[in-house]
Amino acid sequence: MRRVGKISWPIVLALTALQILQAAKIVSAQTDAASQNVSAQTQNAGATDQQSERTPGLSSFIDMTGGVTADDLVAYALAHNGELLAMREEVEAARALVKQAGFRANPMLEASGARAVNTSDNSLMISGRLPLELGGRREARTLVAEREVEVRERMLADRERTLSAEVRAKFGEALAQVLKLGFTEELLETSRRGYKLVVARVVEGRTPPLEQNMVLVEVNRLRSMRETGVGRVEVAMLELRNLAGMTPDEPLRLRGSFDNLIEQTPTLAEATERALAERPDLQATRATERLAEARIAEARAMGRADASLTAGYQRMSSSFPVNGINERGQLAPVADTFHFLTFGVSVDLPVRNKNQGMIEAAVDEVEAAKRRREYAELTVRREVASAYAKYERAARSMEIFRVGVQEQAGANLNVVRQTYELGSKTLLDYIAEQRRFIEVENEYIDAVLDTYLARVEIERATSAPELIRR
Repeated sequence: MRRVGKISWPIVLALTALQILQAAKIVSAQTDAASQNVSAQTQNAGATDQQSERTPGLSSFIDMTGGVTADDLVAYALAHNGELLAMREEVEAARALVKQAGFRANPMLEASGARAVNTSDNSLMISGRLPLELGGRREARTLVAEREVEVRERMLADRERTLSAEVRAKFGEALAQVLKLGFTEELLETSRRGYKLVVARVVEGRTPPLEQNMVLVEVNRLRSMRETGVGRVEVAMLELRNLAGMTPDEPLRLRGSFDNLIEQTPTLAEATERALAERPDLQATRATERLAEARIAEARAMGRADASLTAGYQRMSSSFPVNGINERGQLAPVADTFHFLTFGVSVDLPVRNKNQGMIEAAVDEVEAAKRRREYAELTVRREVASAYAKYERAARSMEIFRVGVQEQAGANLNVVRQTYELGSKTLLDYIAEQRRFIEVENEYIDAVLDTYLARVEIERATSAPELIRR
């Protein structure tokens, strides 16, 4: 047994050394594979960085020195929007109809003649007719045309009001998307720097390759979010161009911020009173009511008696197939030429048709316009109250979010990052906290946008002067 023991120990040592050598080769192969994997991922990350450089950056959408503000876009839209240009042409057409309605009726001239077939007898008649338009017809017609111009002007002013609100709202939406894109770009840049540090640690062997893969997933996730954000900004900018009357390829960069959103506003009673007095759409309903009343007067004028003056001249040459003695005592054919002046009055007597149907229809139109105006006043009161309620709640929500959520979320992320660097937290903890921070930041921007849109809604509902700044 001792001989076997003496002989077996060297064999055991040799086998152990062989196993250690094989294990070392396996570890070396695994390390080389990990290094190659790190190198490949680093190259892929570099390729994705180069690809992202071709994506439009934040400077393509915003310029805090040479960009356009919301006031600039409103002024441009009021001057170039195609719908407004068409409505202004319609107003000019209505004004031309006022001019036409004020003209007096044209006189009529009629000429006729007659000649006998078998004799030399003939006659020539010329007559004229002048309509008098009694009963206030022309005045009533002119008043109706003027009321139609007033309605169109009020409708144009209302469209300017709503378009200004739409431009300001779309400006805020585009600016919010730009802010989200800027936040994503900053976070992406920070994640890229962190990824490079993790890659260096993996190469040095201080960090397992799994963490590199996890960080790379987050980097690519942020890159995907960035592409989505760029798409949303581009769509918002295209819609903004369309409202302003720009072509899709026309350069446009924004300049503005969401500062000073919480300001002192007039009281609800004052705002409601101003809206009832100055809202163009409400003024349009009142103008429509006055138009219906003018049509009643026109219908009644058309049902009254009317007259036309007539005057004419007639020359008639007549002869007979006999001879007579003229003033000199000579035989001569019996023939002569006669001249006549004619005049008269033509009266239209409204005995059967007194325009009763048109009068009844105009009265019903007045009643309908009155009901529509009353409902519009109720709608205005509701819109103003809703705008104030929405603004107050949105402003409170934004402040709570800013003080109690956003700032605390940023502080939490810093703490988790520091504890992760010290080894107290895992990478998964840091990634989870970063995702929560992204959600909080985007929700805060949405809260700011809601407050901005609520302010715009107050200006639109009350027809505030600051809504339209030419």
